[in-house]
Amino acid sequence: MISIKESENKTSEKQIVKESIYNALQQGKSFSLWKAPGVNQTNLIICQAIKMVDDFVLEEGEAGFSFAAFMPNSKKFLFPAELHYQFENGILVKGPQLEITIDKNQVYSETPPKFHRNPSLNKIDDIDFIQLVNHSLQEISKGHIEKVVASRCKDIAIDEQFDPIEKFKVLCDKHPQALVSLVSSPETGTWLGATPELLVSVDRKNTFKTIALAGTQPYTPEIDLKSVAWTQKEIEEQAMVCRYIINCFKKIRLREYEEHGPRTMVAGNVMHLKTAYEVDMTATNFPQLGSVMLKLLHPTSAVCGMPFDSALEFLRKNEGYDREFYSGYLGPVQINNCSQIYVNLRCLQVFENQIRLYAGAGITIDSQPAKELEETEIKMLNLQDLVGSKHN
Repeated sequence: MISIKESENKTSEKQIVKESIYNALQQGKSFSLWKAPGVNQTNLIICQAIKMVDDFVLEEGEAGFSFAAFMPNSKKFLFPAELHYQFENGILVKGPQLEITIDKNQVYSETPPKFHRNPSLNKIDDIDFIQLVNHSLQEISKGHIEKVVASRCKDIAIDEQFDPIEKFKVLCDKHPQALVSLVSSPETGTWLGATPELLVSVDRKNTFKTIALAGTQPYTPEIDLKSVAWTQKEIEEQAMVCRYIINCFKKIRLREYEEHGPRTMVAGNVMHLKTAYEVDMTATNFPQLGSVMLKLLHPTSAVCGMPFDSALEFLRKNEGYDREFYSGYLGPVQINNCSQIYVNLRCLQVFENQIRLYAGAGITIDSQPAKELEETEIKMLNLQDLVGSKHN
């Protein structure tokens, strides 16, 4: 057995993360593990208990990791940064004094400790989803809604060797431009995902950012992104999200913002249209823009629909299951003086003997039910492959 302290920071990230999380689970504690897009930096927060909050203040306040459900005015939790470890290029660079005991001979492929789990939920099947899309099209044709984002879930059996920590590493390798996260608590259960969609960010330079992300096509490495052609349906769907963001700016009388796009971006095995928005919070004298926009934007038209109230009410009545934290939001708050909140897409929930996958598709007047079902299947493939994948 060896004892590892902060001064001996060459101990591998894998060792410290696994030992810390396993110890936390055995003690009934909660944790959040994540990697931000485009950087080789991993963060781990371990806390005695998570806190329910009314709203998040992104520009100041307690540091931690946010986790919020899809439905507005529903559950929002903070994983407070009681113990915060940060790794760069696999090496510990920040954290409290470590007293972690690790057995060099321990085989981490053995059955891991039980992660926090919630009871199973009711689900909808493929036939129900086709019916849901048809119902959505009927409401759109009547002029009751302009767009609605219909979603579905799928359950897949797993064996006792399924280790969410190992799968987190697989996702980090496969999706370097996504927020990859693994969160677990008694209140939320255990969720794993890799989302490409930034909802709100505020950096240490007081710069606010958000994006409009919509439209989906399959992606393979041989595709030249400069030659990708988008249909009128996909272009209009993405434009609706842009209008939604701009309307939020108008509500708070914000006129000074930069807009870049739309451009094609890759997210795993799919492509999306992306438009980026940026605001100098100092120049506009809007020091709490991030917190204000978070309340205005969530849930965006990219995961709910337009008009917002009508689309949300339609989903409440017709979607047929509780999304819980799927299409909610998550991300670090006041970690290194930055807050980065992402929409919780491309995610799965871990249960006793199964995982639950979630995916949705934006339905507009030009939608074809079979193609929308196919789109959800393609989105689910990113995580469905995890069931049989193993990281070396």
